[in-house]
Amino acid sequence: MVKSNTQNITIKNYKKTGIIAAVVLVVAVLGIWAVAAMRSPITVDKAIAEVSTDAASGADMRIAVIRMDAVQTDADALKSLRSQRESYEKKLRDELTSEQKALEKEKAEIEKSQDVLSPDALQRRVVDYQKRVANLQRSLSERAQSIEESYQKSLAELQDKHLDPIIEGIIAKKNLSLVIDGRFARTGANIANLDITDDVVKSLNKKVSSVKMSTPKGF
Repeated sequence: MVKSNTQNITIKNYKKTGIIAAVVLVVAVLGIWAVAAMRSPITVDKAIAEVSTDAASGADMRIAVIRMDAVQTDADALKSLRSQRESYEKKLRDELTSEQKALEKEKAEIEKSQDVLSPDALQRRVVDYQKRVANLQRSLSERAQSIEESYQKSLAELQDKHLDPIIEGIIAKKNLSLVIDGRFARTGANIANLDITDDVVKSLNKKVSSVKMSTPKGF
């Protein structure tokens, strides 16, 4: 009886948490420096003696928020990229369905031939079948990852060439001092002109309506 089961063939779901990832390097202080510091401690006042007393004044600050999740959902170019990614993913799912049917058929034929084939011949056929399953799993996994990589690359290019310049232009035009991601901001009611999300989306739509996603490997 053949134990392989094509139902276990799955496509990995790759998720990304963001366009830009930060790497923080922690540098350990040498012990000898710690000893020296212990011998000649300084006060906090001395440590911050050269820090300027200047600070941003509330009356002078111009603040805005951008809801980046809404930009990603509503901007035409980003809708276009998502649609292209979904199209590649559908092709992969359709291919998986087709390959599963072929493997199920081959599995049934192997089971029927157990009493006909010699042990060696049967073993060779089982091994070939298992190789096909393994190769299919690997191919689907690699191509699924390639889809996500192509999408993220196109997303980064869109941000670099179009979205960032739009945001910077709006910041300059409105003479803004600070722009906060609206997903993490808590604001009161009736704050006029605080949210510039619609301005960003409309301006981005004027600049670019669609972006061609780079073709993933294997397609």
